[in-house]
Amino acid sequence: MQTSLTIQPISYVIGNVQLPGSKSISNRILLLAAMSKGITNIYNLLCSDDTRHMLNALKTIGITIKKFNNDNHCTIYGNTNAFYHNYNKKIFLGNSGTSMRSLVAVFSLGNNKIELTGDKRMQERPINDLVNALRQGGAIINYINDTKFPPISLEGGFIGGNICINGNISSQFLTALLIACPLASKDTYISVKDQLVSKPYIDITLQLIKKFGVHIIHNNYKTFLIKGNQQYVSPQSLYIEGDMSSGSYFLAAAAIKGKKVKINGVGVNSIQGDIQFTKILKKMGAIINIKENYITCQKNYLQSVNLDMNHIPDAAMTIAIVALFAQGTTVIRNIYNWRVKETDRILAMSTELRKIGAIVKEGKNYISVTPPNCFQYAVINTYNDHRIAMCFALIALSEVAVTILNPECTFKTYPNFFKHLLSISVFK
Repeated sequence: MQTSLTIQPISYVIGNVQLPGSKSISNRILLLAAMSKGITNIYNLLCSDDTRHMLNALKTIGITIKKFNNDNHCTIYGNTNAFYHNYNKKIFLGNSGTSMRSLVAVFSLGNNKIELTGDKRMQERPINDLVNALRQGGAIINYINDTKFPPISLEGGFIGGNICINGNISSQFLTALLIACPLASKDTYISVKDQLVSKPYIDITLQLIKKFGVHIIHNNYKTFLIKGNQQYVSPQSLYIEGDMSSGSYFLAAAAIKGKKVKINGVGVNSIQGDIQFTKILKKMGAIINIKENYITCQKNYLQSVNLDMNHIPDAAMTIAIVALFAQGTTVIRNIYNWRVKETDRILAMSTELRKIGAIVKEGKNYISVTPPNCFQYAVINTYNDHRIAMCFALIALSEVAVTILNPECTFKTYPNFFKHLLSISVFK
């Protein structure tokens, strides 16, 4: 196990990067394919810790999965019945939020007795809003240790009906309900309290559900009507577009110190909300060109921004790094849900940014970043958070080196990140 990685100062970046498949799309498609009628061939599947946890969970309940081409292509044999009768199963999901939340909802259908657990951080990430919503629909769910957090025990019972759920913590709670409710025995009417965070992720969920033959009606994300007793039907084959969250780091590197960098596998028709990252980079001054299946970026004079980035919380972290190379103070607002991610990201980003000399202010739901007068060498604590590691690798684009602790935490979503970054880097 590699405990640290030091990246020497990078003179500039140039070249092409083939992005891995989107994590958000991969895990949703894996679950929907397993629940559907028919066989689904999935191409450009992300190979990472998060998708491995989902695949292992599906195998545990008896879903047949065949892998090909270094695991980037898999065939899933759908079997809805496998989700209904699986007694005395214990499934470990690491720190995969998409797996934990969606499987809690799906395993609440039918007549199950399943325990879902995860690593230490997962046992600190609240899930009570989802549990409370599922209980409104009849689900029998018990906390094993602390109330509000995994591990939890599921015994089925969910039948749908009228459900109210808080929307201000994680869009994954609503995503989980939307995936499970079409298979409930009753129609479901969901009302969302408070502001719904990360709406673009709900759009991904709705579009993928539609590809599997189910249409959900909603009223401006405030209410959702879902017919019960439906059946997902396999679209037979699906190609997963490149992960735009992962692509943000290479575009940011190009905006900071790039002759030209091209990311392949995602483009103008992307269903991922993080495609909006390109508009923010452009607003900051970067030269961006978006085509059907690729995006290019070049360095330009960068200016600070003051923006609500609730819709792209993951890519907003990358903007906090770009801010170090921009003129003025950048303010990123409405990002409270950073605090309930793989780590408390507002606290973690503030702490590590100060190490390299930045002037940082943080609040309950915002962070402001003023560039350092002079970058300082730092050893970056990643808090076992893949996005902290990938963000702070870009500090090497300054005049100083940077050391990243626990670089293998990037295996969660992007095992080849450092290899791909170094492939486009030119050193002094």
